[in-house]
Formats: sequence, structure tokens, C-alpha cells
Amino acid sequence: MSTRTMPEATTGKARGTCRLCGAGLQHSFVDLGMSPLCESFLQAEQLDAMEPYYPLHVSVCAECLLVQLPEYVPPAHIFTEYAYFSSYSTSWVAHAQAYSGMIAGRLGLGPQSLAVELASNDGYLLQHLLALGVGVLGVEPAANVAKVAIAKGIPTVVDFFGSRLAARLAAEGSMADLIVGNNVLAQVPDLNDFVAGMRLLLKPEGVITLEFPHLERLIAENQFDTIYHEHFSYFSLLAVGQLAARHALRIVDVEELRTHGGSLRVYLAHADASHPTNPSVAEIAARERRLGLGDIGTYAQFGDRVKRTKRKLLSFLIAAKEAGRTVCGYGAPGKGNTLLNYCGIGVDLLDFTVDRNPYKHGRFTPGMHIPIHPVEAIDLAQPDYVLILPWNLKDEIVQQMRHIGEWGGKFVVPIPETAVIDPREVSA
Repeated sequence: MSTRTMPEATTGKARGTCRLCGAGLQHSFVDLGMSPLCESFLQAEQLDAMEPYYPLHVSVCAECLLVQLPEYVPPAHIFTEYAYFSSYSTSWVAHAQAYSGMIAGRLGLGPQSLAVELASNDGYLLQHLLALGVGVLGVEPAANVAKVAIAKGIPTVVDFFGSRLAARLAAEGSMADLIVGNNVLAQVPDLNDFVAGMRLLLKPEGVITLEFPHLERLIAENQFDTIYHEHFSYFSLLAVGQLAARHALRIVDVEELRTHGGSLRVYLAHADASHPTNPSVAEIAARERRLGLGDIGTYAQFGDRVKRTKRKLLSFLIAAKEAGRTVCGYGAPGKGNTLLNYCGIGVDLLDFTVDRNPYKHGRFTPGMHIPIHPVEAIDLAQPDYVLILPWNLKDEIVQQMRHIGEWGGKFVVPIPETAVIDPREVSA
């Protein structure tokens, strides 16, 4: 039976085993059809070549309730050269700077300390800890991105993190007072090896902080476009608690963040460490249970909501085009490519998109082949509508581009539901 025709509640047959607990996977969370790798931007000469597509059919484990996507493509294929550079998001760099000051003070970090960031990208975060006098080390598998961090003076190991690398670093004396993992846990196919590695690398009283989009928000706000092949897992606090416990770690604190449409920052420590457990851990876990995240039936309802969102967005874009309006995009993020491919939005509905990252200029989005231009292309085209693909950054983008209101241009935000923003009605 094709994955496109499987009912959302259950596939009726096993779809592999859970990467956290090993149980057989029987239940579907959402089926987004077939899609190319979301960061595989194409050059012009590649447009006529075969483009690989893979299923985006997400399952949920009935035992540990981890929402997950099979590993169709190994991480080495996805991340050895990567198109995403964190520093091009002003708000994300500011978030990292605020975190660095907070965590350095909270843990008393200094020159004698070592902070290790996993998936450290271009040094967007460690540069701030370095400026505070904290010893730092980055681990980043994408050599092209790590090169930028190294040029900033940030020591960086170009490798994938896991128990193998952790054992080597620990043997070399690089035990960590702080391990940082921002939006990396979802990108790890072997969760147990990754977390085992963190435990090996962490000093007895050290702390791990992990940030990841909160599954609770993904469901509540219909954030289906955050699902793509680079993200193997989607986490609730309940699932992370089970993952930590399997490796003699415990959650000692959790904070709710606004980043990426609503994220959690969890603080982990060794199970026998002296860190007290903040009441927020039990409070958020209890709320997740009240919302049904402990019940497999809750997950079966998500697919129908996604289909309705697709229909509403397509109805808006078709009506705009039929009325002779011009529409372009802002941004070329991974989530945007999931949205474009699932909804079938090509150049017939979206003239082009723009991005601040020069790496993407002159290239085309995977699958739908939307051309990507510098941001200035919007001023030249003066479109009627600008579809914000990285909707999690909509406030930043609306402020940066509010001048489109001078020619009557408006923004369109696709998630959680299609909404139009008139920049003339937004305060500076």
C-alpha cells in the first residue's frame, strides 16, 4: 500500500522500530507525501537533472510517544556541506548572546571552564562565551560552516558527535562544564548514542542545555512545515525525560522559549549530581498530559488539520493570482521547502523568493524550483504580497521590510493559518 493512501491513525503494519525505545512503529502522525531534501538548493544547470524525493511520513511510538521520521538519508549526506548559517538571523544571534550571558553567570563559567557546543554552526553562540572569557570548543560536521567559526578564533572539531568522539575528547582532557545543543537533537538519528556521548563528556557536576521546538506547540499551532528529512525526531518533555533516564541523566530545569514557534530549553545533569530539580519540570510534564500528549489518540488528529491548512493557503494564492496580483516569498528556509513541496507551490503561484544568505543567491529551491534572489529584488519587483516562509521570524522580517507598505505591499503568513499583515498597521 502506498504511504500516500495510509490512514492517519495507523498504517496497519509496522513501519520500523522506535529510535528511542526500540518498540515497533504502528501509528502515523502525519503524511506530507514525497519531498526532496529541504536544504538541497539547486544551481541552474541542475534543474533538468533527476531530483531524489523521499517520503515525509511521520510516525509516533505508542510506547514512549516519540514522534519520528525514518532515516531515509544518512546525516553525512545531509550535513557534510550545509546551506544554513545561523549568523544570518539577527534575532537568533541575539538569542544566543542573551543565553551566553545568562548561562555563564548561572554556572559561574570562566577561563577554567569548558563549554562545548554540539552542531556549533558558524560560531554564532560560542563567539559570545569566548568574549566572556569562557573556554570553548565547537563540534560541527559541516566543514564549510565550521570554517567560518574557525576564522573567528573558535576551536572547532569537524565531525559528527556521538559516544566515539566523546570518548576521544574525554581521553584528551576535554571534559565539559557545559554542553550546549541548540536545535541539534532533532537532527540525530541515533539518539541513544548521542545522549550516551554527552554523558561521557560531562563533568560530574556539569550541565547540558538542549533547545528544541516543542511538540506541544507544533501540534497546537499546526507547524507541520517544521517536519523535514533533516529532522528525525520531534520532542515533548515527556519523551525527553524518558531519553534522559535511559542514560542516567535527569532533567533539572526546563524553560519555555518563543524561538522557532515555541521551544523548550531543558537542563540535564547526571542523575546523582547535586543540582536540585526545578518545579517547572513537573508542571510542564503535567500540562502535556492534560493536553493529551500522553495519549496515542491525540496524535491521530493532526493530519486532518494539516490538510485544511494546505487548502486555505492554496485558495488564497490562487485567488490572488486570478486577480492579477504579484506574489513573492521572503526566505528560503528548510521549513519553507516543506511547505512549498507539500502544497505544490511553484513559480505559477510564487514568482521568486529572497534570502539574506549569499550562498543561496542564484540557486533554486528543491522540488518546486523557485528562484532565490538577494533581498533587494523585492524593492525592484514591488510585489503585492510577500509570503514569509520563515514565519517564526515574522516579527523581525516585518520590521526589516515594513517599507513594502509604501507601494501597498502586504505580508502573508502561512502558519498556523493563512493571515495577511499590512505593514502600515504595525507599529515600529
